[in-house]
Amino acid sequence: MKNRSVVIIGDGMVGSTIAYTLLQEDYVTDISIIDVNTSKVEGDVLDLVHGMSFVGPKIVKVGKYSDIQNAHVAVITAGVAQKEGETRIDLLKRNLKVFDSIIDSMKPYVHDDLVVLVVTNPVDILTYYTYKKLGIPASRVIGSGTVLDTSRLKTVIAEETKVDPRNVHTYILGEHGDSEIPAWSVTNIGGLPLGEYCTECGWKKGEKGLNNLFEKVKNAAYEIISKKGATYYAVGLSVNKILKTILNNTNSVLTVSTYIEDDKFGCSDFYFSLPCIVNSSGIKEVLKLDYSEDEIEGLSKSAATLKDLINQIEE
Repeated sequence: MKNRSVVIIGDGMVGSTIAYTLLQEDYVTDISIIDVNTSKVEGDVLDLVHGMSFVGPKIVKVGKYSDIQNAHVAVITAGVAQKEGETRIDLLKRNLKVFDSIIDSMKPYVHDDLVVLVVTNPVDILTYYTYKKLGIPASRVIGSGTVLDTSRLKTVIAEETKVDPRNVHTYILGEHGDSEIPAWSVTNIGGLPLGEYCTECGWKKGEKGLNNLFEKVKNAAYEIISKKGATYYAVGLSVNKILKTILNNTNSVLTVSTYIEDDKFGCSDFYFSLPCIVNSSGIKEVLKLDYSEDEIEGLSKSAATLKDLINQIEE
């Protein structure tokens, strides 16, 4: 691995929260922050640097695109907010214009060790767009995908079953959005299938209970946004986990958004989330798990939703 340097492109609530979480980590040596609002970046960098005596030594600075040539990961969080009455496709088209500028600025400094992590929503479409426009291997262009959604599902299952969420093993798959699905068929607690564990522990809410848990997960972002305007703390932690996996080369399994080349789910040439082994090179491998027929059908519908959006922007 070339180094442990990260460039963050976009200094909104998500970008600045990611920078704050990275400041506290020993696995990062350099943090560069880029934004069109240079004054905001200067303020955030000054604020972060003032806490340096409480954390391990590292460089935090106002970044420029040329810093990418010495970075191992470039994280894109920049984007525009949705206007009242604006459709999803209109928002997407405006964000694509932002990404055009970002990717054109990145291109001269991209190198063979660089991994690009896209966080901006709609993350699957923007990751696909970044991959196509940047022209580097798909394994090195990944989206934050459903890593946070998966953590939310682990959390609500843990709350119901009274266990440590780190001992709950499950996935949210497909689109990071309304067509995502829970992979109940491979969910387990400490190696025991969820259904068996629930029988043992006395939790008997059945399929309806599971559906209620999933609805909590699917609506979590909407609830947070309605109460405080945006989500960023847990997003920052989820991105931190992805970056830690890349920079420490840990080969961890994460539900990042990955390029789908074959037509296993009814269409090909798009991005969505599946369990992937992630390391310093990006995506090493996509796990081939034995999903239920209902889950395969759900993933196919999710794939079709994303492919339709791709077709609309191409038109």
